[in-house]
Amino acid sequence: MERTLFEPEHDLFRESFRKFLDQHVAPNHAQWEEEGVVDRAVWVEAGKQGFLGMAVPEEFGGGGVEDFRYNAVLTEEVTKSQFSGLGFSLHNDVIAPYLLELTNDEQKKRWLPGFCAGEIITAIAMTEPGTGSDLQGIKTRAVRDGDDWIINGAKTFITNGINADIVIVVAQTDPEKGAMGFSLFVVERGMPGFERGRNLDKIGLKAQDTAELSFTDVRVPNKNLLGTEGMGFIHLMQNLPQERMSISVMAAAAMEACLDMTIQYVRDRKAFGKPIGAQQNTRFVLAELATKTTAVRVLVDKFIEDLNAKKLSAEDAAKAKWWSTEEQLDLINRCLQLHGGYGYMKEYPIAKAYTDARIQTIYGGTTEIMKEIIGRSLKLA
Repeated sequence: MERTLFEPEHDLFRESFRKFLDQHVAPNHAQWEEEGVVDRAVWVEAGKQGFLGMAVPEEFGGGGVEDFRYNAVLTEEVTKSQFSGLGFSLHNDVIAPYLLELTNDEQKKRWLPGFCAGEIITAIAMTEPGTGSDLQGIKTRAVRDGDDWIINGAKTFITNGINADIVIVVAQTDPEKGAMGFSLFVVERGMPGFERGRNLDKIGLKAQDTAELSFTDVRVPNKNLLGTEGMGFIHLMQNLPQERMSISVMAAAAMEACLDMTIQYVRDRKAFGKPIGAQQNTRFVLAELATKTTAVRVLVDKFIEDLNAKKLSAEDAAKAKWWSTEEQLDLINRCLQLHGGYGYMKEYPIAKAYTDARIQTIYGGTTEIMKEIIGRSLKLA
């Protein structure tokens, strides 16, 4: 399918990023997978080459262009190359809007230059050991103490958790106000009482550092309050659609990559004296998967356009997120089946795609939560 989403400048940006991946990521990613974390130097190099903070104003070292298509280019190339350790999508797609839209002038000057340079790696801490998609169940507490806040609590499954220099922490500030009783705080590396636990041992995304974080009487100055006190939940809801589109971009790119590698495999692999691809069942399976891949691509590209035009609703983002990721899992499972026993071997890319993909229907809001968001919008009762 010919895509009409991108302009020539996006194609040049893609070519430049591919060179960056070839030079600075490809030779090292296998080692990072063994170590469970990427080298911070790759972040600095990405910053030097303009791959971090594309939407950040130039005065703070960013690209000065608010265009999610550049974000999509990075995510597509990282996904297709299976360099899943890079946390650039979280940094650019998820964290950047918070630091652009909710910060005051002093905060922008303090954090954005390092954000764009790759010297400040970011994370967001929502999920807790006892709280997943139900954000209103968050127990981490922030209590005002003069000009500071004292934070106590624990978070888990935090992407970039080991490398992160600043973490946006969702905390309860007024238990009696329900959804209006949450606020966002920026906790910085080195603050007493802020500790990192295990780098979690996942079944996939091995090079991506995913950590437990704990906060024990962490004193955070009021100048690190992000946005408006008591509006934390609202701030999250405003930014989650872009996060979900980022995940959808990953899903569409992964489907295309896995379909391509499987088509090549069945052309080359022979059984019963002829290529597997010559079998009618193989043709029918791949015809179905090719159609679904195109359908996902059309939907995702359309919603990227809506996001750029600031017309993407929370409901449409939820539609894209659950459907694309569920189709991704189904496609990879069926492509692995066509690989036979080799599909179960780590040396084959389809095996890595299989384990890396499983989280897609969980993080950013589970499939079930996405359907609940859509269902409520239909006003059925």
